[in-house]
Amino acid sequence: MTETALTSGDFTTSREPFALFAAWLEDAGKSEPNDPNAVALATVDSDGLPDVRMVLLKGFDEHGFVFYTNFESAKGQEILSTMKAAMCFHWKSLRRQVRVRGPVEIVSDSEADAYYATRPRGSRIGAWASKQSRPLESRFALEKAVAEYTARYAIGDIPRPAHWSGFRIVPQSIEFWHDRPFRLHDRLVFTRAADGNWEKTRLYP
Repeated sequence: MTETALTSGDFTTSREPFALFAAWLEDAGKSEPNDPNAVALATVDSDGLPDVRMVLLKGFDEHGFVFYTNFESAKGQEILSTMKAAMCFHWKSLRRQVRVRGPVEIVSDSEADAYYATRPRGSRIGAWASKQSRPLESRFALEKAVAEYTARYAIGDIPRPAHWSGFRIVPQSIEFWHDRPFRLHDRLVFTRAADGNWEKTRLYP
């Protein structure tokens, strides 16, 4: 583990969140054994109960943080009903955490098509075969659906299902956390102001 991973460095002097997030994600790519882009995604169901699961971040820029899913899944339906969500990245090897909260927007068809085309062929078939989050009578039923769609799209391109696309969390706040001795951690939160600029606040641990 590098010295950068062991200390907070000067991250609390950062003026905007996206360059800092990019640097931390790059560090995670060098030290995390699996999926440095894995993130806990939190939503709220129709009863007002929180729901959380792991997804993979597939892109980010100054507009927000993007992931893809079946819109008919539990998380898809929960997001579509509220258009709000939160994320929490935790990189244990670096002792760092990033929290993101904000409204959600649907990515453009062209953006979803471009990402879908990069997926392995089996994953594209799976997007058709899986009725995500709904009851499954047996493993055989899933394998049968995979076989049926594999035969249907045996030759040529596999189109993106209409129910499969991406969400973008447009952050209203982004918080960076770094472990420090005796639980006197460093916490820095960026909050988007009315004019679109970022306001920075250091928090007690």
